[in-house]
Amino acid sequence: MIEPVRFELSAKDIPETWYNIAADLDYVAPVLSPATGKPVTRDEMARTMPEALADQEMSREPEFEIPDVVRQFYARWRPSPLARARGLEQALDTPAKIYYKYEGVAPTGSFKPNTAIPQAYYNKLAGRTGLIAETGAGQWGSAIAFAAALFGMDAKVFMVNVSFQQKPYRRALMETFGAVCTPSPSAETEAGRAILKEFPDHPGSLGIAKSEALQTAFSDPRWGYTRGSALNHVCAHQTVIGQEAITQMDMAGDYPDIVVGCAGGGSNLAGLAFPFLRAQLNGGPNVRLIAAEPAACPSLTRGRIAYDYSDTVGLTSLTRTHTLGHQFVPPAVHAGGLRAHNIAPLISRVVEEGLMEAVALRQKDCFEAGVMFARTEGIVPAPESTHAIRGAIDEAIRCREEGVGKTILFGLSGHGNFDLSAYERYLGGTLADDSIDPEALEKGMASIPKTGNE
Repeated sequence: MIEPVRFELSAKDIPETWYNIAADLDYVAPVLSPATGKPVTRDEMARTMPEALADQEMSREPEFEIPDVVRQFYARWRPSPLARARGLEQALDTPAKIYYKYEGVAPTGSFKPNTAIPQAYYNKLAGRTGLIAETGAGQWGSAIAFAAALFGMDAKVFMVNVSFQQKPYRRALMETFGAVCTPSPSAETEAGRAILKEFPDHPGSLGIAKSEALQTAFSDPRWGYTRGSALNHVCAHQTVIGQEAITQMDMAGDYPDIVVGCAGGGSNLAGLAFPFLRAQLNGGPNVRLIAAEPAACPSLTRGRIAYDYSDTVGLTSLTRTHTLGHQFVPPAVHAGGLRAHNIAPLISRVVEEGLMEAVALRQKDCFEAGVMFARTEGIVPAPESTHAIRGAIDEAIRCREEGVGKTILFGLSGHGNFDLSAYERYLGGTLADDSIDPEALEKGMASIPKTGNE
């Protein structure tokens, strides 16, 4: 019998600061105003977020203090556990040691409350009475619904239509916390109505849902618009994951040679990887950082580095990042949280500098890895998380083939208890192995604006 090995911390070990990797990079591209083509000012940034978050977004300071009330809410489930996957190691017959940092213990089942709670806190201080968001798989929407409830605020969520249909229990979770959940594109906004007029059965995309959320927020000042991924301050909030993991790896008397995270918008990956990268950039051990993205929405491996909008209609500022184009619509893969057309600019930058590599993985291969993990470790992973598991398994197999023992750490970003319909399709042999559609890619790429700032 294989005994479980877990490395637990106490509430006093919750980090006291968030880490901002922008302080350790030689260059961070400015955010541009689409109207002027010039870098946005702090005041312009503060039009779409509380001033405190605007300051974090534009800062080159290495750390931001975590407010006491946020740490108190974190303590409901943080620090999250780190475990060694002994069962998986045995099944793979690998000399590699495999560890995972498990964020599924959060109240909503994923890593998203790590930033939803501070965003709710800062919006509440700014006088907002409600939070509005877009969501893909529903993890961000669930986190915002939960955070809004904690602070006595309303919540409204535009959920990508295909995920709205595929994941009814994620929608029910949002509604249980008190949120109003609307499938996107919808008839509630100008952006949604325009898309439905042309494509009545549109599956939706994160870009469209973002446009709808922004239009609603702009029309009513009581709403505070929130972002679940990509932005600098969101990546910083998630670094509680990696900071805890470093402490826990020290408890284990080990340190990773390889760190793998699933890659969509990028904040989960940033949260795990950036603290290890910080150590490396400041004289610590070298670590291979791997971004595992879906082959059906491969922004890092097939995208182009350019300034682009984060939403479909073009309401956001322009950020420099790997992008498939803001009008790219990916196929209806079950890893809904990885269906973003672009990725966090800070992730994009570290990839560009050669500090992180990216792999694109097929949906069925990832579900195969997820099932193996469930049967050996007892946790059904979210479809998004199966990409990190697949990446870790591939590295462990490589260790076996080369006869080299390495330490691998991956991020288990959430559980898949609300995603069993996807597992049912995989086990029944009806799950599509989606890949990127050349026509969709061409259309998406054509939508990237020409700014002359690439």
